[in-house]
Amino acid sequence: MAAGDKDAKRRSRRSSPDGAMSLFEHLREFQSRLFKSALAILAAAGLSWFFYDQIFNVITAPFMDVVAQAKANGQDVVLAVNGVTDAFTLQLQVVLISGVIFALPIWLYQLWRFLAPGLKGVERRWAYGFVFSATPLFILGTVIAYKAMPSLLHLLLGFTPTNVANIININTYLAFTIQLMLFFGIGAIIPAIFVMLNFAGVLSGERLLKSWRWLVIGVLTFAAVATPSTDPVSMLVVAAPFMVIVSIAVIIMVINDRRRARKAARAATSMVSDDQASIIEQAEIIPEDLVPSPIQDDIP
Repeated sequence: MAAGDKDAKRRSRRSSPDGAMSLFEHLREFQSRLFKSALAILAAAGLSWFFYDQIFNVITAPFMDVVAQAKANGQDVVLAVNGVTDAFTLQLQVVLISGVIFALPIWLYQLWRFLAPGLKGVERRWAYGFVFSATPLFILGTVIAYKAMPSLLHLLLGFTPTNVANIININTYLAFTIQLMLFFGIGAIIPAIFVMLNFAGVLSGERLLKSWRWLVIGVLTFAAVATPSTDPVSMLVVAAPFMVIVSIAVIIMVINDRRRARKAARAATSMVSDDQASIIEQAEIIPEDLVPSPIQDDIP
């Protein structure tokens, strides 16, 4: 049987209330999707092995900028590998992370193929909208983090006392880079979550619009935590893109609230018109025995 026929059979079973898949069939399908995802990640990681130097240069570029500034100021900042096997372990970590990133469309597609047949029509549309909006937002957040890293590193390493060298372990720097990008990426997805909750009828756009001061404070606080700099210009540079994303999300929510209100008003008007028409029709149909006979004068 072809793979497409198997997938169609699985979808029909999962969507049918009587022919639901068994637990064993669910596990087999999950195993198949997981195997395909792992194979794609390993293939992308193997390809990344041959481009390790270029990938490593991109990762360490923000740190190299800080090193150049530190040398100009008479400070010693070094990115070092401590153990004998740390260099090999570092390369494995970099290529595996690169494999996960480069194979992102494939394993997200496999995850979607596993989850989509069990979703209803409305839930599937919400999922489509969330995935298509969250992916570019997450990428935008990581790009902002990458651009903000030199300023953040320069600030943090600036606390080093005089005549003290900074020897940074490469694994520590790699973990710091990943955490910072994830932090910014998740922060950029939060407005998409607001929109999804609004379409689900849980969160109102008018409520967020009335609380715009708290939204501004929240975005500025996020920027202050992400870039703990005393320079207000750096904080505003980081906060500006997130403020734009939040503003667009609030506008979409308000438009959806008004569309939903107009739809509810049309439905209520239609119901009232139908009720009035039924009352008129009932009034026109009167039994003959209930119709009063005309009063006739007695004729002598």
